[in-house]
Amino acid sequence: MKAKKILAIAAAALLTMTAFTACGNSETASTSSESSASESSVSESPASESSEESSETVSQLGGSVSTDGSTSMEKLMGIYQEVYTELSGTTINYNPTGSGSGITAVTEGRCDIGLASRNLKDEEAAAGLTGHIVAIDGIAIVVNPESKVADLTVEQIKQLYTGEITDWSEVGGDAGEVVVIGRESGSGTRDGFESVVGAADTCKYNQELTSTGAVIAAVASNPNAIGYASLSAVDDTVKALTVNGVECSEETIQSGDYAVQRNFVMVTNDNTELSPEAQAFVDWALSADADEYVREAGCVPVKH
Repeated sequence: MKAKKILAIAAAALLTMTAFTACGNSETASTSSESSASESSVSESPASESSEESSETVSQLGGSVSTDGSTSMEKLMGIYQEVYTELSGTTINYNPTGSGSGITAVTEGRCDIGLASRNLKDEEAAAGLTGHIVAIDGIAIVVNPESKVADLTVEQIKQLYTGEITDWSEVGGDAGEVVVIGRESGSGTRDGFESVVGAADTCKYNQELTSTGAVIAAVASNPNAIGYASLSAVDDTVKALTVNGVECSEETIQSGDYAVQRNFVMVTNDNTELSPEAQAFVDWALSADADEYVREAGCVPVKH
């Protein structure tokens, strides 16, 4: 009996040890599994970081891009130079020589991107140039809120500015001598306005002012005044006229229905491959990401 009891105790002890060992192995396996999962997670991190670094590398290209051309695009390019350089690390060089000179420069390979405040001519496109419209210069025609005039044709606007029409009664307003107000010589807005209405170098101004704000203020204070300003600058102190029956708005400018407008164009040469830096800059300027800066420059974004 005593021997049987000893054997029973030994068996019980053996079973306890076996169970303890099994539990220990289970915990070890669990720990091992968790460790593997953790190691697996860590091993994926470098790939994720690599992807982020790659993205940063694409946007932070550095280097420089040379542009040449339109003086009317000076404000827009000034904003682009500051903003895009901060975003990408790429220096944007701008040489304001005029649209024709810029197109010649990109044709001859003297710059990466030409700048033009007009669309390309057929012969320029045939020579292998491509124009990328990056913004629209929409110009509102404004009068004093007391004026009875609500609509003018492009031809009437030209005649008012060249002195062919000198009294408001000739275009449906109250009798009164027209006071012609515009920007100073060399202004991009003046250049755009005069070229669109066909009055380049023939306008007869009563006042030539050095800022859009000054034009708005002068028109607001004179019932017989007429002026022009970028759409973004127009406020309720003046009245924006319809032109050929079309209201001046971002929508009508983008659609092309409003007549007093012109395109701001980046010109590239199909015969020469753009550098990665230049291509990235053009792509950014054509994207919706640049729209807020287009508006800041007083222009209208292209409809995407």
